[in-house]
Amino acid sequence: MPGMEVGTVCVKTRGREAGKRVVIVDFDAKSNFAVIDGPNIKRRKCNLRHLFPTNKKIGVNAKTNKKEIAELLK
Repeated sequence: MPGMEVGTVCVKTRGREAGKRVVIVDFDAKSNFAVIDGPNIKRRKCNLRHLFPTNKKIGVNAKTNKKEIAELLK
């Protein structure tokens, strides 16, 4: 999907976290999934079709912890 890369801030469109902001921290190489994390959201794989990308991007990687992500999203 264009515009989807590590550090992209997205809004979940489906599931129990629908409407909440998350950030992409990694991608699953085999499938159409991204690893997401955010404040009050558990780090997990998520289908890319369930994410709406925003124009905002932050500097994160797979080793960035939840506290740092929460600070960057403020």
